[in-house]
Amino acid sequence: MLILFAISLFVSALLLFLVQPMFSKMVLPRLGGTPAVWITCMVFYQAALLAGYVYAHLSARWLGVRGQAAAHLALLLGVFLALPISAAQGWTPPPTAHPTPWLLMLLLVSVALPFFVISITAPMLQKWFSHTGHPAAKDPYFLYAASNLGSMAALLGYPTLVEPFLTLAQQSWIWSLGYGLLALLIVGCGMVLWFSPQSRKGEATVAAAGAANQAGSSPAPEPLTITRRVWWILWSFAPSSLLLGITTYVTTDIAAVPLLWVIPLAVYLLTFVIVFSRRPWISHRLMVAVQPGVVLLVAILFLWGLQAEGVWVIFLHLLAFFVTAMVCHGELAQSRPSTAYLTEYYLWIAVGGVLGGIFNAIVAPLIFTGLAEYPLILVLACLLRPQANGASSAQARWLDFILPAILAAVLAAVVYDLDPASTSGKITTSMLMVSCAAGMAGYAFASRPLRLGLGVGAVMLAGMLYSGSHYQVLHAERSFFGVMQVLADKGDYYHMFYHGTTLHGAQSTDPERQREPLTYYLSNGPIGQTFETFWASGAPRKVAIVGLGAGALSCYAAPGDEWDFFEIDPAVELIARNSRYFTFYQDCPARKRVILGDARLSLVQIPDNKYGLIIFDAFSSDSVPIHLVNREALQIYLKKLAPGGILVFHISNRYLDLKSVLGNLAQDAGLAALIQSRELTEEEENAFYVRTTWVVMARQTEDLGFLAHQEEWETLPGEPGARLWTDDFSNIAGLILWPSFDAPRKLWERVSPGVLFGRE
Repeated sequence: MLILFAISLFVSALLLFLVQPMFSKMVLPRLGGTPAVWITCMVFYQAALLAGYVYAHLSARWLGVRGQAAAHLALLLGVFLALPISAAQGWTPPPTAHPTPWLLMLLLVSVALPFFVISITAPMLQKWFSHTGHPAAKDPYFLYAASNLGSMAALLGYPTLVEPFLTLAQQSWIWSLGYGLLALLIVGCGMVLWFSPQSRKGEATVAAAGAANQAGSSPAPEPLTITRRVWWILWSFAPSSLLLGITTYVTTDIAAVPLLWVIPLAVYLLTFVIVFSRRPWISHRLMVAVQPGVVLLVAILFLWGLQAEGVWVIFLHLLAFFVTAMVCHGELAQSRPSTAYLTEYYLWIAVGGVLGGIFNAIVAPLIFTGLAEYPLILVLACLLRPQANGASSAQARWLDFILPAILAAVLAAVVYDLDPASTSGKITTSMLMVSCAAGMAGYAFASRPLRLGLGVGAVMLAGMLYSGSHYQVLHAERSFFGVMQVLADKGDYYHMFYHGTTLHGAQSTDPERQREPLTYYLSNGPIGQTFETFWASGAPRKVAIVGLGAGALSCYAAPGDEWDFFEIDPAVELIARNSRYFTFYQDCPARKRVILGDARLSLVQIPDNKYGLIIFDAFSSDSVPIHLVNREALQIYLKKLAPGGILVFHISNRYLDLKSVLGNLAQDAGLAALIQSRELTEEEENAFYVRTTWVVMARQTEDLGFLAHQEEWETLPGEPGARLWTDDFSNIAGLILWPSFDAPRKLWERVSPGVLFGRE
């Protein structure tokens, strides 16, 4: 009996969490590679999970567990009408309106019924098990660990075992077969319940017996109170919000792909597996003790700002998330009630999860211009820690506010006094000293949740001040597609356009250099050479630019040219057109227009053979959206490319190496392809240029003109036998540029004794 119920819960969770990355990947080609797609999907899944828990709670109360089992059979059969799962056809996102309502409706009509029915399984089967008379039925919460283990298996298995080998269509059919297996397992559990003598006693008797059996052995046998329910909501709200916060952070800078979506969610579920196990293999007391240190470490990373970059930083954020979720979920597990309140307990946990999702996906973008919800919820998580000591004196309560205020004032004074013109070594040394002082002071607050939370907030506030001392924020905005900032350096020599933490263009304020394309677009670099080839060719002087950014490519336009900019985010267009920030677009001498909406969908409406040059400069922070670099997308581009035309892809990236993807696509389509990774001289770096990588493709080598004979340009080969990226298939794991292990050496070079004592 125990094995049957455990396997049923495992399979239900496996299917439930395979749906999430699978369907989210199905809709990416319609909305572009943005973390908001996954975040919005997560909110929908949490809401559907809450609906399932509400049904499980109310149907057990109104129908009894035997009646619930009979009714659930009809729901199980109804799901077969909605299989196999696929994104509803004919749904196109609005080009200018906010796409969140559209995406929620698409989820509702495409996947709501299967997800809702499976989401009922976890609380329902645990409730059934508690009525079977099994010796373990008195405390069935350990089965929740089996459920979350299935969730983890799905999330970790999807990017490693499913995504690399199966198309989306194959995944959907295999999922349907798995659902058939689950239906049989649930029917078996229902039969066990139906013929169990314990289930015939009536709900009131069973509830009373359950409460009696819990006496002396229950983790928390006392009746429920409003305060207790509020704590359940808060302990589930904080990790849920942190989950979405760290997911946005990770996927904004790397790629909006399932591999990176599922890692934070797998960590989140792992904490449930551990804390609800019969014998948790990580002590709750240990996690409570470790939490201040790891949270302060993240706060110090915020203090360092843009100087704390690299993949290794993501692992530190994940560690802090794991420990914090362990503390909150550990408190949840230790306060679990008797089985009489089992379904209600899970209901309030689901309420907290949904509120966390709503806060991150809907509320935060409306009230914050940056990702402020992430550090705010870290502070809240500190406030939700268990109090180390009992009652506190009035003096201690006053110190909870006074000591963090002193810490904030000291840190603010130090970081504000740092001279941005100082050498890199001096700044690093000063920041290390400030970080050590902040860490020691903050850890001294660990025994007092309020004091610790405010202390962590003080360190993060100092980080905001430190960033403000280096740059002036001219504009900050947050849209469905990410966080955007326009910054000016201290001398107002340059204006910079950032998406997330990635620079997407800059312009000099010097009138003599305002028409000069900076950063990735230097005139003697790859893109400048490409335009020289284009001008010398006989291709039509019509250009398509996918991704507007700051509009720097406009510098290459000539009078009489026709330029179309394809931009998915209306906020980017407003920034590029605002002459207070950038003048590239308004100074562009060509006939120009901006076409809003996803570029791939918009290009379908363009007449064939129109453009002599198509440039892909579209980024989701640091990554090219993957639906723009696959076989179906390339076929569209070639239809719109005039004879003799050139395709250009900008693939500069800190985290992903897309060369093999484009090489395979070019080889499959029979195209000539070249690549150039442009290194910089010290003089060019000082002139605000950055290292950049570009790929060019054409139907024939002759169409690439003199580029084919330049030493800087190399032939881009494909990988023999490699699988092409399509709308049905992509595999991001092999493209990640993992961090090198020389970071400690580089840090030592900046804080070595010679630097510390002024001998630089």
